[in-house]
Amino acid sequence: MIAVQGHEGQQVAVLGLGRSGLATCAALTAGGAIPLAWDESPEARAKAEADGIALTDLTRVDWAQVATLITSPGIPHLYPAPNRIIAAALAAGVPVDNDIGLFFRSLSTLATMEFDQPPKVVAVTGSNGKSTTTALIHHILQETGRPAQMAGNIGKGVLSIDPPRDGEVIVLELSSYQTELARALTPDIAVFTNLSPDHLDRHHGMGGYFAAKRRLFAEGGPDRAVIGVDEVEGQFLAGQLSQAPEDARVIRISSGQKLAGPGWNVFARKGFLSEYRRGKQVASIDLRAMQGLPGAHNHQNACAAYAVARALGLAPRLIEDALSTFKGLPHRSQLVAEANGVRYINDSKATNADSAAQALQAFERIRWIAGGLGKDGGIASLAPHLPRLRKAYLIGHSAREFALQLGQTPHEISETMERAVAQAMAEAEPGDVVLLAPAAASFDQFPDFEKRGEAFMAAVQAGLNDA
Repeated sequence: MIAVQGHEGQQVAVLGLGRSGLATCAALTAGGAIPLAWDESPEARAKAEADGIALTDLTRVDWAQVATLITSPGIPHLYPAPNRIIAAALAAGVPVDNDIGLFFRSLSTLATMEFDQPPKVVAVTGSNGKSTTTALIHHILQETGRPAQMAGNIGKGVLSIDPPRDGEVIVLELSSYQTELARALTPDIAVFTNLSPDHLDRHHGMGGYFAAKRRLFAEGGPDRAVIGVDEVEGQFLAGQLSQAPEDARVIRISSGQKLAGPGWNVFARKGFLSEYRRGKQVASIDLRAMQGLPGAHNHQNACAAYAVARALGLAPRLIEDALSTFKGLPHRSQLVAEANGVRYINDSKATNADSAAQALQAFERIRWIAGGLGKDGGIASLAPHLPRLRKAYLIGHSAREFALQLGQTPHEISETMERAVAQAMAEAEPGDVVLLAPAAASFDQFPDFEKRGEAFMAAVQAGLNDA
């Protein structure tokens, strides 16, 4: 645990008692603070009390006695409207922060300890690929013998990790909800994967969404920035951070285009990762046979992880060996099974059209399971990828809306995951790929994308057992 520093003897309000909120209460207590814990969900309050957490009704608290309010990332603090408790704290002049801000401030205090090699923090943000990139960086470090921990939106909450060891690297996945509010953001290396529309109601549009991501680079001034430049926002951010075209503090990455110029560039084209510095190629890796990294989107993730590893001083061949042993993450282009020449791929994490497009580009002859709680625009943007489909099997709330957008593409309204999988399996032929890439949120039928992916895997396994 990272004991929170700087709030000894102070009352600190904690709103939201999920994973991050409970960890925050424990870390505050360990640092000598007095947490005032609350959640507006009776179920969450009951669970917290069962875990020994004392509750304080923050709708009735005397804000004059509170040093700061720590809120969980899922609770709105500005748009579309502030939560009523956050609004009350802001009106009283009480600072609002989150566990990420507490982590970075506390870690800076711990960093004053004597280390032969001070620990470093790598923070990864972006729209798509954050989890895979974070896990891939962590995997490379572990495979090459470097002590490392992984936390944030993946793995543990940031305050639940162990105090860093000498030379350790802490790898964090950070969402826009986390970067937008944190009052301290000081990573040693920051990564921006890409940007596509998501969470726009929470950030009041695309500009606010990008601004939330940009804070990771603007607030703390990382020593090194790894920037995906396949969108104009990444190009803009790289330009803002660079002092000159040859500034090696910024590593530009891309999937699909060759990056030129005198700076530090890492890109993937036609399945090969290349590193260029000062206009000269210094390394190349063949990604095509790496089963844990299928498709152009995973090649971009590999470029980002490679760039971070190089910035940490690792040799290209060591990185290549580690990349080749990466198995991928659950629910992200995960190979579930292969039988009778048919592959079954679980990409339940593809919760919007852009991430579904990346999954569709990675495979041919696809029997596509899609649907759920659709987002603005549905799947209209996926029209260029529909020729890859043999048939679509549509589930959930948006099944009929998606069917209209598919036009003449063969499709069936299956409604449930079990029926969709059974129909796809019955019709699949050798060489086909049965792909779950929903292009929608899961909350109409499942509590989260993990449960949706597990339902897909269970249905596939049941079908194989019955065959």
